[in-house]
Amino acid sequence: MPGPEDYDAGPFVPVGADLQGLRDAAAGCRGCPLFREATRTVFGSGEASARVVLVGEQPGDQEDRKGEPFVGPAGGVLTRALAEAGIDPAEAYVTNAVKHFKFERQERGKRRIHKAPTLHEISACRPWLASELRLIGPEVVVALGATAGKSLLGSSFRVTQQRGVPLVLPPDGDGEAGGTLVATIHPSAVLRADAAARAGAYAGLIADLGVAARLLDDGSR
Repeated sequence: MPGPEDYDAGPFVPVGADLQGLRDAAAGCRGCPLFREATRTVFGSGEASARVVLVGEQPGDQEDRKGEPFVGPAGGVLTRALAEAGIDPAEAYVTNAVKHFKFERQERGKRRIHKAPTLHEISACRPWLASELRLIGPEVVVALGATAGKSLLGSSFRVTQQRGVPLVLPPDGDGEAGGTLVATIHPSAVLRADAAARAGAYAGLIADLGVAARLLDDGSR
């Protein structure tokens, strides 16, 4: 029986597809077991012309139900922070490192609680993210949180140590140029912070996104 080391979405990724083709194909992905419990695949949202791609961890409960990324409370935080940092949310492409909601049930099975994906699950889903980035070719990629950073930079990534500075995004498996990456916390970390720390966490998110905004400004000159 295949083990976690065999998880791989690669065989489900169509060659030469556009974003809509990728989205359609991802709906049938069986590259790891997460599809079994999730309601649906939640693919990225935005235009192929986007200059910045925002990569989160995985869909949450509301995203899983609605089929779109960042439509829950964390998405609201992200939208506000982007605007305050000088990035038009409507011009960004948003996606996740893992395309299915991983959760555990509580309260007699009624409540679904987020559960962090494993490195095997992150690696399995990497072909989808690589295909999105290859098609879009963004000037800047923003990694929102540790899972996104590990998907893009490897398991040694630490968001607390590498946030808020321009990093080199490694080439993908086909040798395509990686570009520039800026890491920051996931907006859900702002929501999880206690009242005393929440303002500082939000200000830090805006500051990190401001680094990405300045890179975009420099690229448009």
